[in-house]
Order: sequence, then structure tokens, then C-alpha cells
Amino acid sequence: MRPPLTPAVERWRQRIKRRSRPRFRGLSFNRLIPNLMTLVGLCAGLTAIRFALMERWEAAAIAIVAAAVIDGLDGRIARLLKGTSRFGAEFDSLADFLCFGVAPAIVLYLWTLSSWGGLGWAPCLMYAVCAALRLARFNVAIDGAPAPAYAYNFFTGVPAPAAAGLALFPLFLFLQAEVHGVALLAEIAQFPALSAAVLLAVAALMVSTLPTWSFKNFKVPHEYVLPLLLGAGLYVALLVSEPWAALAAAGLIYAGLIPFGVRSYRRLKAQAEMPGTAEDEPGRLAP
Repeated sequence: MRPPLTPAVERWRQRIKRRSRPRFRGLSFNRLIPNLMTLVGLCAGLTAIRFALMERWEAAAIAIVAAAVIDGLDGRIARLLKGTSRFGAEFDSLADFLCFGVAPAIVLYLWTLSSWGGLGWAPCLMYAVCAALRLARFNVAIDGAPAPAYAYNFFTGVPAPAAAGLALFPLFLFLQAEVHGVALLAEIAQFPALSAAVLLAVAALMVSTLPTWSFKNFKVPHEYVLPLLLGAGLYVALLVSEPWAALAAAGLIYAGLIPFGVRSYRRLKAQAEMPGTAEDEPGRLAP
């Protein structure tokens, strides 16, 4: 049998063993994935501005749409990977301001509103300022008192990514007309007054107190599942064949859903405030 090691030799062996297996301190890579996605979305928004400066309107619109898709995924992935953090929330808001507050305004200004000079810049400023105010209000609400259960599935005002899609409606319409050579429609879509009116209307919707569906925990009744799936399939087919028409239609559909969201919110609020009745499930589709 081997003789037992002396205490000095044993301490030396333990020290060598610890050095041979170093431990790295820091965040898990999984927790960095959402922030990396936010960074990619931020780069997409900056690239949209670059494409607009080069008068590549189609590429600029694609970059903003890509940023919106990434923004819709990074938060959900963060919750799935348990990688939510205060830094991530602030970083996401800063990226949203640039991608959906600054980039659409600059794209529309360079595309059509620049022909009005300083007057055309005013709606762009108003839109960007309202986007900043809307995101600031959202960040303050995170640290505020928890909202009632019936308000869980609602935003206050139109969120920034949806606002960018609504603001770019004239550009989507123009690109669709260009694809099919409809000169009259393209001329109407590029008229500066249309873009100015859309920007101002969307700016007002962002800072409004209208409740809009957030689709975080949206519950669909069983009888609506099949029609919803069929509608989604038809929309994907339209998106593949006519992407600009599909994006323009998405803006119209979202705008048309706003009154229904307001009605659903008021119905859920009335049920929750009614004495002696149970609060309705948050997010359930209103009949």
C-alpha cells in the first residue's frame, strides 16, 4: 500500500487541482441571447436609415420590418430562457425608439416629405417625440403598481413597433403600386400630405390612453380557432406572393381592431368592477 500523503503534499495537490479547473464568472450565454437579438434589431434600424439616404426605399422598409420581427421575438425568448433583466428592458426601449421612432420618420421625410422643406420635417419631429414619450411612459409603468388582471393583455396607446407599421403605410402602398406599375396609385401614395397626416395620426395614437390589445396572453374561444388558422394561412400566402400589399393590409387590420380592443377593455373593466361577480379571464376575445 502507498504511504499516506503528508499534509503539505496534500495541500499542494489540492492547489494544483484547483488551478487545472478554472471557473469563469459571468452571465450565462443563454441570458445574453435576448440582448444580442436586440442589438441586431438596433443595427437593422440604423441600416434602414442608411438605405433611405441611398434612396433604396424597399430595402429601408424591409430593414424596419425585420427590426419589428426581432423586437417581437427577443422579449419572449428572454422570458423563455429566464434572461429578463432591467438592463435588457432599458436597452430594448432605446432600440425601439431608434427603430420605430426615428427610422420611420427619417425614411418618410427623405422619401416624400422633404419636398415640403421645414414644414415636412414637423410631422416627423412630432412622431419621434411621441414615440419617445410613449416608451418613457411604458418604462415608468414597469416600476409602478401592478395593473388589474383585466388590463394585463392591453397596452396604453399603440406600441412603437405597430406604430412604425402604421406610419409606413403610404410607403408600403407606393411599393405595391410600383411592383404592378399603377402610376396613379403610386403618385397618390407619395403625396406628402398623406404621409404627414398618417404620421400625425399615429403619433396621437401612441400617446393616447386608448387600450390596445398586446396579445401577450390572448385567449381565443374554440369556435374561432379554425377561422383564425385559415385566416393566418391566407395571410401568409398573401405575404409570400404580395408582401407589400400584405404589410399594408396588416396596418389596416390593426387599425380596424383598435375599436374592438377598446370595447373589450371596457367590458372586462365593467365586469371586474361589478360587485359580486368574478373577474373575466384576461385577454379573452370579446364577442
